[in-house]
Amino acid sequence: MSPRITMSTASRVLRQLRHDRRTVGLMLVVPILLLTLLYFMYDTGHTFDRVALTMLGIFPFTIMFLVTSIAMLRERTSGTLERLLTTPLGKLDLLFGYGIAFGFAAAVQATVAVAAAYWLLGLETVGHAALVVLIAVVDAVLGVALGLFCSAFARTEFQAVQFLPVVVIPQLLLCGLFVPREQMAGWLQAASDVFPLSYAVDALAQVGRSPDPTGTMWWDLTVVAGAAVLALMLAAATLRRRTA
Repeated sequence: MSPRITMSTASRVLRQLRHDRRTVGLMLVVPILLLTLLYFMYDTGHTFDRVALTMLGIFPFTIMFLVTSIAMLRERTSGTLERLLTTPLGKLDLLFGYGIAFGFAAAVQATVAVAAAYWLLGLETVGHAALVVLIAVVDAVLGVALGLFCSAFARTEFQAVQFLPVVVIPQLLLCGLFVPREQMAGWLQAASDVFPLSYAVDALAQVGRSPDPTGTMWWDLTVVAGAAVLALMLAAATLRRRTA
């Protein structure tokens, strides 16, 4: 792995992303619009605070999964990936380059969304907003890693989108947003315990309840980060010198 090649890859991805205005709008504008919709849906501030705080973790995960899976699929189907892998570029250079590029994009997205939630929509949490940004970024990196992995099993952009209800929606339903996890049936709770998004939501809930970072929050964040690393390892296994 070469730091120079890795950063060159990240720079290339960021340049491509910068010129894709629709994707930039999806990452930066859509979360704010959805948070605004939530603001007008709920009359009570406490309900908005709880739901919006959770969504600040869900939105980056979902959007970065979608953006990354389609971006990597284009690399695969256009032949770009095959050409890149015939150069000194290694698998880790490629994956870490993508991770750095989209991680930076996720940091910008999370910062913009959190700033809008706190300063424009009046979100209130007991914990500091910086912790919300940190959790949102780690959650977004998880979405990036899963997107890189799932792109290997798609042949078209439509197929890439089809992974959304398979990978994202079950986690969304079982993360505790709609029903507290401890009130779920035993087998549903067991499934929820496996899904990393459940830990991201729990980490955000800790920020909503505690003025200082808790041990539970750090453990939840470690689980999410570990799941992202595992997904990147699986993604590396899908990269090969010749693509279909």
